[in-house]
Amino acid sequence: MCGICGIVGTSSPLAGAAVQEMTRCLERRGPDSVGEFRSGMAVLGHRRLAIYDLSAAGHQPMTTPDGRTAVVFNGAIYNFLELRAELERDGVRFASRTDTEVLLHGYRAWGIDALVRRARGMFAFALWDADRETLFLVRDRLGVKPLVYAGNGGAIAFASTMCALQTSGLVGDIDPRGIAEYLEHGYIPDDAAVYTGARKLPPATIAEWRPGTPLSLRRYWEPPMAQEDDAVGIGEATERTEELLRDAVRLRLFADVPVGALLSGGIDSALVCWAAAGEGASVTAFTVGVPGHPTDETADALATAREIGIDARVLPMSGEDPSDLAELTSAYAEPFATQSALGMLRLSRAVRDAGIKVLLTGDGGDDVFLGYARHRQMRAIERMARLVPASGAAAWRTVRPLVPPAGMLRRMRHLTDYVTGGLGAFLRAHDGLPGFARAGLLGERIRDVIPASRTVPPSLSSARRLLTEYLEHDRRHQFVGEYLTKVDGATMHCGLEARAPFFDHILWEYAASLPYATRLHDGRLKAVLRAIAEHRISARVAAGRKRGFSVPAEKWVTGPWKTAVSAQLRDGPLCDQGWVPRPALERLLAAPRTRGPGAHHLWYLLVLSAWLRGHSAAPERTGWMENAPAAVL
Repeated sequence: MCGICGIVGTSSPLAGAAVQEMTRCLERRGPDSVGEFRSGMAVLGHRRLAIYDLSAAGHQPMTTPDGRTAVVFNGAIYNFLELRAELERDGVRFASRTDTEVLLHGYRAWGIDALVRRARGMFAFALWDADRETLFLVRDRLGVKPLVYAGNGGAIAFASTMCALQTSGLVGDIDPRGIAEYLEHGYIPDDAAVYTGARKLPPATIAEWRPGTPLSLRRYWEPPMAQEDDAVGIGEATERTEELLRDAVRLRLFADVPVGALLSGGIDSALVCWAAAGEGASVTAFTVGVPGHPTDETADALATAREIGIDARVLPMSGEDPSDLAELTSAYAEPFATQSALGMLRLSRAVRDAGIKVLLTGDGGDDVFLGYARHRQMRAIERMARLVPASGAAAWRTVRPLVPPAGMLRRMRHLTDYVTGGLGAFLRAHDGLPGFARAGLLGERIRDVIPASRTVPPSLSSARRLLTEYLEHDRRHQFVGEYLTKVDGATMHCGLEARAPFFDHILWEYAASLPYATRLHDGRLKAVLRAIAEHRISARVAAGRKRGFSVPAEKWVTGPWKTAVSAQLRDGPLCDQGWVPRPALERLLAAPRTRGPGAHHLWYLLVLSAWLRGHSAAPERTGWMENAPAAVL
């Protein structure tokens, strides 16, 4: 786990200074060492968080013995020992005990595509082949590790974070579309960015760059579609899932540093801890305690630890701390308003202070095994939509304007929208940017911007396969843009590596292929994981309800932070830069709200204002690119 960056395509000696500045921006992601590689038109930078082979042999950037191939790598290849053994049988000799070196020799032996197909893990890496004058940028299948890039007509820059990329001088000013997407979602999806000219490499993608040719992108993986309802029963699914989960946990327990685990009161983290205990690992489980808060899971988590037979430590997270906001904007290189990120930052600090460097989590179980109530609702909507004729959908579009959007008929209106409009209707029902518009809070720079999700057209055919379309959309948008970003930003900010066994692509592929009827067997959310938990841990754990880790930031902005929030927003850049009209902002601050849209808007604007203060617009174009044309890749 590290921070990577680089500039390729120029021989200017000033490019090295730019990469050094980019590398400094990544210090929190890799506190153990810093390194740089320069050769011809390529400069690569690296900050290391040492997990495998803590010696100098694991230093990056890493090169082949002849110096003609170099790599900077962020992540973990969990099956690297298996791949190493395969290479050694073919005569390859290794100088370190790292997964990074496997990438180098694997590329030489198999080529980039075969190497990536073999790799089992989370990864973002850049590999420079001097003989072919080719740069490869690669991101893991689900997008666990971030990788961003920008370029002009003659060079390309890349980095782990948008903050480091901005330092290259290859991005433009703040992008109004990025800010609009933030206000819509509370994060900026992977198909947008906060700076013009910046791009996020999509998950499961290999980017290939050569001088004088356009950057080419190709996907190397897609999860399978769900099988027919009678293809796999609950018994077979439970047995195979348990086998794959244990294998995924076993691989993620291997490290040359202490490993801990996050244990909530839920099913997913309990199963991860159970599997770790079954491997004989001496893993301490960490539980977040929020005394007096309705979401506190301490009692359930400690009971689970006793049932599994592992040690557990409670990390109290009580009380609000305004300094958390500054850390939030420091940890995330784009505006990020997910409230639970505050708790994830506190948790990451506490775990790292306890001497742990690798943390197993239960993330991902809900997303692929169908653990959210909306998954069950969408399954029901699909069935209803198959009973609706095309004429019925057309008739609803005619009468819909006559149905009040509020009051007693509001729920009926939404349900009919979903049954006749599918994914497009579901996405448009989200009250994101339109809520800011109704409050008059959109300034001239973003007033006419339409978020991409609101351009998805409603259709009856979409409604008839709503769950399938939603899962695919969610995996490419909220899953990677919010859920994965939250964990990566918080843990890496604290020099901590998070490993999620449910992200194992072999386990994910199997789960994604399971029939919906099996994953929602007898109407139970996450039925397969509940069956394992009931058999292996207890009926109490299996019956547990979904409870997300909540941080009441919206309550804080209208309560103990209210005075500071008003000062921050009035004196901040929101109005001066044209993002929010000042009269509307004053009305918002004067309204005596303690919950609802007003508190929501205050929180989002507070985060945006703090981010704008801490992250300036693009720097002056640096000397190495003074004569380069300003064209986006």
